[in-house]
Amino acid sequence: MKHDTRQSSLIITFSYWTFQDDYGNALTYRRVLGRPSLTKPSGVNTGLQPIEMKSTVSDLHLKFAEKTWNETFQLVRRCMEKPRDESKPCEPLVRSLERLQEAFNVSSIHTMRSRLEMIAKHQRMGFHITDATCYLTADLFYLEVVLLPCGGVEEVKVAPHGAPAVASEHLLQLLRLNNFDDFSRKLEGLFNQYNIPGDNEVKLKLFTSLQCLGKDLEQVSHLTRLPEDRGLQMDVINNGQIGRLIAGKEDYPLIIQFYIAPSDLKTTSDSSPTDGDAVIQTAQITVGVQNETHRLQMASVIPQPPQLDPQGDPVLLMVNEVQSEALPACFLLRLQPAVPVTGPLMKKLSQVTDVVIPDVDLQWAPLSKLLMRGSLGASSVTQTLDGQDAIFKVCLPGVTHSYIFPESAWGAPGHRGTVIESVPFTHPAQVPALLELLRQQCALNALLSSCITSQRVSSGSVCDLHCEVLPFSETSFSVTFQHPDADALSVLMVNVPDSRQIKCSLFGAGKTCPSVDECATTVMKTCMSIPGTLRALCIKLSASPHLVTTDTKSDHSSVTEDLFAVSPSSSVESVVKPDFPGLNTSGGVSRNSFSAVDPLSEWTGSDDSLSDMI
Repeated sequence: MKHDTRQSSLIITFSYWTFQDDYGNALTYRRVLGRPSLTKPSGVNTGLQPIEMKSTVSDLHLKFAEKTWNETFQLVRRCMEKPRDESKPCEPLVRSLERLQEAFNVSSIHTMRSRLEMIAKHQRMGFHITDATCYLTADLFYLEVVLLPCGGVEEVKVAPHGAPAVASEHLLQLLRLNNFDDFSRKLEGLFNQYNIPGDNEVKLKLFTSLQCLGKDLEQVSHLTRLPEDRGLQMDVINNGQIGRLIAGKEDYPLIIQFYIAPSDLKTTSDSSPTDGDAVIQTAQITVGVQNETHRLQMASVIPQPPQLDPQGDPVLLMVNEVQSEALPACFLLRLQPAVPVTGPLMKKLSQVTDVVIPDVDLQWAPLSKLLMRGSLGASSVTQTLDGQDAIFKVCLPGVTHSYIFPESAWGAPGHRGTVIESVPFTHPAQVPALLELLRQQCALNALLSSCITSQRVSSGSVCDLHCEVLPFSETSFSVTFQHPDADALSVLMVNVPDSRQIKCSLFGAGKTCPSVDECATTVMKTCMSIPGTLRALCIKLSASPHLVTTDTKSDHSSVTEDLFAVSPSSSVESVVKPDFPGLNTSGGVSRNSFSAVDPLSEWTGSDDSLSDMI
């Protein structure tokens, strides 16, 4: 009796779609006390009288009362294959079939086939059956699933174009556990991994070029690899020429881990990009279409046997020295997650590769707002109106800070930014320089984001320390706050010439001992937190008042020299310019030098003092 009730409910559900197809009217069915009943949605004219509608439902109920589950599945599948509107999938039928399949355990080979077919169609892949083997196919790869008569899975293989099928233990375990949601997500990742744009000829050439690039990057990583130690593993991520490369496999893309904030360091697993709570910035190596043609490698650019330059970097050949082709595409570092970058840094990225990053769909905004959106979500950003300063409250052990980001300063053209999802390049020798620039931006973003929280300062909020964060240059910023033992303001200058050379200098309200700058720098590098650094700084200043002198005017210029280690008339290029550790090329891929701008030029007067800041 219970079985008949479930079947009746199911039949009414599918009779609705049949009735809608025949008459073109929108009707809604529902169950009332175990019996089917029909209601008409408000505002909908069915064109039928109540008696006629009841008669129609009864006829449909009788028509499908004796249908088996297999026949029901086939009916829905036929309806899905022939929608009324060819430009739109029949989403209600798709959802209905998904709900049907989720309601039953996989206990037969037919049921497993149906689940796999549904997943394949959802991922825009083809589906074919040969005996007990199912094939989920795309242009450049296919998935082979060998089934057992009971509906179990014996083997899962992934086969890229032109290569033999290789067993995938991860996909096999997902299907054996009937974890179809994760299997579908994994299949989506595979589809995106092999989803190379262009016609068939271009796809095959780009696929070949991408494979050559991946093998070269793997060989470079082996030539420069450090021992597999936890501390060294983190050092490889943040300091390695190409970060920590996770070799691409048939069922896993080529990934580069290139930055992790020191405060997020966790033990990572060789089998997965992240582990624990660590947030690791990664880049997937792939290809993308370009309006202009670029010459891409069709063979390895590493000479055989491999050669090293005097610095120990691998020597790479120019593209025109090996087999190559001009194609309307380029390689991509697909960033995961996307990275907010400033306009000047975007120009530097393009200078490294000579490939312009398309800015058609990019939305520009103050860097502080982009970081707010990434940390708190878009809904939180909308709470701050345009032109309104964002003020955040940061709670630390025993103290509370407030941080204000003035809209007028961060909204200036030189400090606006955008979020980029990928960086184009054309040669593996360009990867180290690109990673260095991205690391620098990630370090700057991490420091600024440490001041951004979900707590806003209200009119009744009480804070122990009020701070103002201002942009200084494209690689530096200042934090102004009340000196703990003086009735004057102090300014902490933070300079980030690259991700490894963060330097802090404190000035204002007297000259501080160099040990204070060293303390602030050490804390900043360790915790990558502005609130944490200021808390430690205030504790040190309060505990050691003898560190402060009173000769303010003469000390400002010396602080400037201490911060940048150059005289005001000298070039600061050696400090501001990133030092790109990279791969040596045989005269082919040039390293671009970038002109530097004195970050203190806006605030220093004719006497090189910074009194206007105080």
